[in-house]
Amino acid sequence: MEETEARPKPMVEIGGRPILWHIMKIYAANGITEFVLPLGYKGHMIKAFFADYHLQAADVTIDLARNTVTLHRHTAEPWKVTLVDTGLETMTGGRLARLREHLDDEPFCMTYGDGVTALDLQKIADFHEAHGRIATVTAVRPPSRFGSLAIENGRVTSFDEKPLGGEIWINGGFFVLSPKIFDYIAGDSTVFEREPLEALAREGELMAHPFEGFWYSMDTLRDRKHLEELWAAGKAPWKIW
Repeated sequence: MEETEARPKPMVEIGGRPILWHIMKIYAANGITEFVLPLGYKGHMIKAFFADYHLQAADVTIDLARNTVTLHRHTAEPWKVTLVDTGLETMTGGRLARLREHLDDEPFCMTYGDGVTALDLQKIADFHEAHGRIATVTAVRPPSRFGSLAIENGRVTSFDEKPLGGEIWINGGFFVLSPKIFDYIAGDSTVFEREPLEALAREGELMAHPFEGFWYSMDTLRDRKHLEELWAAGKAPWKIW
């Protein structure tokens, strides 16, 4: 995606707000308001976004002579956000490991910075607690990249622009993880989706929570356009707040 050359992917905007903000709003709507974010490529842009958040969310009087800034009608989400520089070359598992000191010794949620969903996060948290394994992954059936035709005797009887991807389930990126996950991460070069998840699957410690509701990952400019259109039309299924 061309935009990611100028900014980190989580800062690509949907409806004038970074997709990262949309993801955090989803979590906040489910009662989660403390976040720990690993920073890599152009991470300073994410720092600047949160450092200036109060300024962006208020009317402002700037007195140049007195060098003062007064905020009016100030509103902001009640979030606590910890931003951790995790290096430019660190892999996904390594980035997660570098957050360890900022996490409590309790199960926690983890996701990527490019996907939105209408998932009820409390349900996946309850599922994780009930099964007692180390990791839970949300399994989704992604929309097809191509329209689906139903044909009878040469006549198209139905058309679906974005049908779900058949019986294939994929990693939806919304996890609940127990602290034991860190025992499966060797270091910065560990790719979370390879050694840790593969080992957990072999050992029976990875459980899937199937979800057939709205889920969408912003991988291409076309994906961004689709999400932007949903938001502009007031039909964004992930807007659960």
